[in-house]
Amino acid sequence: MRVYVPLTLPLLARVREEGGIGPSPVTAYAVTPALREWYLSGNEEELEYAALSRAAQASLRLLAMAPEVDRRRVVVAADVPDRAAVADPDRALEPDALGEVRIDEVIPLAALAAVHVDAPDADEDIAAAAAAVGAADLGDDDARFTVDGAADHELLWYGVQEIDGLV
Repeated sequence: MRVYVPLTLPLLARVREEGGIGPSPVTAYAVTPALREWYLSGNEEELEYAALSRAAQASLRLLAMAPEVDRRRVVVAADVPDRAAVADPDRALEPDALGEVRIDEVIPLAALAAVHVDAPDADEDIAAAAAAVGAADLGDDDARFTVDGAADHELLWYGVQEIDGLV
């Protein structure tokens, strides 16, 4: 199963140093039955993009909790055994948990398929979105608009062999 793990650049550096994503449990996003149901229509590629987008939102939340790190969202795509990715049935239909899975093992570097990172020119918008996340969660429409603006920036694709250059 392809999963998308939200990170930041310092966390990506740690993944490289430690040889995998962990410790477990690891929160990731994938095409779950709830995500399929939510989309109703859409091919597999569109569903994968939706899971990637959910992980990018989670990366933005990580940035909001770490104001000292580079303002670039990072999502790592990895292939894990189907049995390894488990959706919480109690949260599966909650809007903020769509596509969320828990992986109860370390994801080794060998399982990584790609890295998705914001372009450097997105820093200003991503910084504003990360600063606005808390207010958006409390219902501030202007903050929600700012947070939604982060989605205007497509994440760039990098091969796993390019991690050294990214960090």
